Amino acid sequence: MEDRDIVALFLARDEAAIGECEKKYGSLCLHVALRILGSPQDAEECVSDTWLRIWDAIPPTDPRRLDAYLLKITRNLALDRLHAKQAEKRAGDETLKCLDELADVLPDGESPLDGVLLRDLLNRFLRGLKEDERKIFVLRYTRVLTVEEIASRTGKSKSAVKASLYRTRKKLRDYLKKEGIDV
Repeated sequence: MEDRDIVALFLARDEAAIGECEKKYGSLCLHVALRILGSPQDAEECVSDTWLRIWDAIPPTDPRRLDAYLLKITRNLALDRLHAKQAEKRAGDETLKCLDELADVLPDGESPLDGVLLRDLLNRFLRGLKEDERKIFVLRYTRVLTVEEIASRTGKSKSAVKASLYRTRKKLRDYLKKEGIDV
């Protein structure tokens, strides 16, 4: 079927248009998505999203070159998915780093310590810190920002941020011990 005929099916809201697109351009769209994403499953999902996206776009859009239009949609969807996966991976890695950093400071999950009591102790501890120390600590362990992001936001060097976090964790461990909490 010719591209103009397929577009006419879309304009007439005939669902056969999707099947015709898939027959004619499915493997090409899959190839593009696979090259970007590297995962066959992600690429297939991306191509499925392409069919939905083109169904929503035509009408009102009336593309002159259906192949170019489909590939643009596929490429953009694949890039969006790739960026989301990379962001998710970075966030997950940073969360694990934060938890590892705090592992030696906070009581383990087996401790009988009440969560409300721990929260109150942490709030008291944070109120006792200098403003810069508190800001760096909160950005790292509640906002889960990287050392680089904290340095950028605070105007401090990365080494100054790392040193501040290290000193603050040590102060927190000492504070909790003084309050009778086993860490």
